[in-house]
Amino acid sequence: MELSGNTTINKLIMLFVFDKMDFPIMEDTVFNLCTMSNSWISWMECKETVAQLLETGFIYQSVHENKVYYSITPDGRMCLSHFYTRIPSSLRAEITEYVKENRMSFRRKQEYFRNYYKNADGSYTVQLKIMDPAQTMLEIKLNVSNRHIAKLVYNKWEEKAAQVFYSLHEQLVD
Repeated sequence: MELSGNTTINKLIMLFVFDKMDFPIMEDTVFNLCTMSNSWISWMECKETVAQLLETGFIYQSVHENKVYYSITPDGRMCLSHFYTRIPSSLRAEITEYVKENRMSFRRKQEYFRNYYKNADGSYTVQLKIMDPAQTMLEIKLNVSNRHIAKLVYNKWEEKAAQVFYSLHEQLVD
């Protein structure tokens, strides 16, 4: 359901999304959420709306490892609390349900970085990270013998990252 052209509604939709996600959202994730995965706002209007919300202080941006993150401010939450009923109830329900079903997936995609590359000796290095918007929580570079193993580790990281972090933390801190 796209409500093109209504900048006030677009701002409220964006604030509603930020409020429901309840964690800093990367710029790409915002646009994916609102324009590609759903048709809540057109891509161009999404860009403009983010800029306007920044300008008014209803969201703020932070940068970590060259990635821009956005979060709702207390003023943004206050504004939303006064005017959220202007968002059609069917759209509020759609956003709420979508975020509920996909929130953790978006969070993992933002927080769990993975990459692999071939080394000069023919082995591969798999680079794995757990990040939050403020800092890198864990970074591992694992040298493996071949591309097949590198791809296996790469593909398992999103599923296993939390367990790896917990296990390392327990072993090293306790």
